[in-house]
Amino acid sequence: MKKSEIQMRDPFVLPVEEEGLYYLFGTTDKDCWRGPAVGFDVYVSKDLEDWEGPYPAFRPATDFWSDQNYWAPEVFAYQGKYYMFASFKAAGVCRGTQILVADHPKGPFVPHSDGPVTPRDWECLDGTLYVDPEGNPWMVFCHEWVQIVDGEIHALPLSKDLKEAAGKPHFLFKASEAPWARAFKRNFNGVEKDGYVTDGPFLYRTKSNALLMLWSSKGDQGYTMGIARSETGNILGPWIQEPEPIYGKDGGHGMFFKTFDGRLMMTIHTPNQTPNERPIFIEVVEKNNQLTIKEQP
Repeated sequence: MKKSEIQMRDPFVLPVEEEGLYYLFGTTDKDCWRGPAVGFDVYVSKDLEDWEGPYPAFRPATDFWSDQNYWAPEVFAYQGKYYMFASFKAAGVCRGTQILVADHPKGPFVPHSDGPVTPRDWECLDGTLYVDPEGNPWMVFCHEWVQIVDGEIHALPLSKDLKEAAGKPHFLFKASEAPWARAFKRNFNGVEKDGYVTDGPFLYRTKSNALLMLWSSKGDQGYTMGIARSETGNILGPWIQEPEPIYGKDGGHGMFFKTFDGRLMMTIHTPNQTPNERPIFIEVVEKNNQLTIKEQP
């Protein structure tokens, strides 16, 4: 298969160098907004061009707590296993990020944490793993705008075994702090307000040790990705928003990965419309702690 044949939101690439293979995860249900959820699929490639799959990476057991909105799986190698951070929802239960585990990137992934690790009374999504220079794991996630109007991003310390939170969430920033972010008009408890989305955080440390965060919101041309920068190089910030987005043409929920030949790539899905969304990869250049899209020939 080619990328153009793969319907996927929230693409995430895990390169496994010892196998010479790239594993592509994402939101793969045909309609991830409505109806019962199916699970997560994974695709495999040697060259990022031709893909095999889909293979079922996760299918819920009959007693799994969630039955809708299976979103944005991210898979990380950590302490000899592979851990999937993914968002789940059920009627009357707040959306949250649960952690799953497998012995191999293809899965099968099974629940590792006891339900969502994010706060149970918060509407949350898009948890991602960050391991700080001291080896401490964190989940960086979004507190959803649908609950708090102006979406926020928080950092939650995790236990070393990734089974549970090891402290309380730390507020990092809210969506409206980004100069490029635009509001959605939405009804909140009977009152129309300007809502701001936070979506898809991903942490990246530059060659010179700057800590950057890629994240998405609404911009002038639709779904948009910007970069925030920690002034201290620490996960707790303070975080400063870059004034211009890195990508603003109705594509988002991205991450960075290195190819086997050393190129830095950014994933996104575009357009931001079901069922037309497709994963694409864009080469990125790092210079003077700045990330920019490489000029196309």
